[in-house]
Amino acid sequence: MSAFSPAEINYLQSQFLGRIATMGSDGQPHVVPVGFRYNPEYDTVDIGGHDFAKRKKFRDVRQNPHVAFVVDDVASVNPWRVRGIEIRGEAEILETGGQSVRPGFAAEMFRIRPTRVISWGLETDTFSTSTSYYSAHDVPSEEKNSKRPQT
Repeated sequence: MSAFSPAEINYLQSQFLGRIATMGSDGQPHVVPVGFRYNPEYDTVDIGGHDFAKRKKFRDVRQNPHVAFVVDDVASVNPWRVRGIEIRGEAEILETGGQSVRPGFAAEMFRIRPTRVISWGLETDTFSTSTSYYSAHDVPSEEKNSKRPQT
């Protein structure tokens, strides 16, 4: 079973840019835009970039793998309609595979295994402040680990 609903997967597959939040060694948050892709083989979000291992986010994740990742957009301004997804989880550092995120990216990458998923505006075309506009759920441990590669 996927950590994501079909609407969340469709949305992730339609987008190219998100923002990752990491925690610096000084305890300060750090948020930056990143390229990503939904990885259906592992039910993860894979993140990469140019010179990826040289960036602050990479150093931050080495010290603390807990991250938040957001993808959102404004689907319409009249009527107002926003949509997006927040994924909380742990980022695993991989030394290879970054080119699978986007051609030309560095070899190093993150693989985020979700622990909590929050989405909004993906199931309806009408903006609302009601709870039906939003979806939030924790990902059970067995789902987080069910597609982890066996070593």
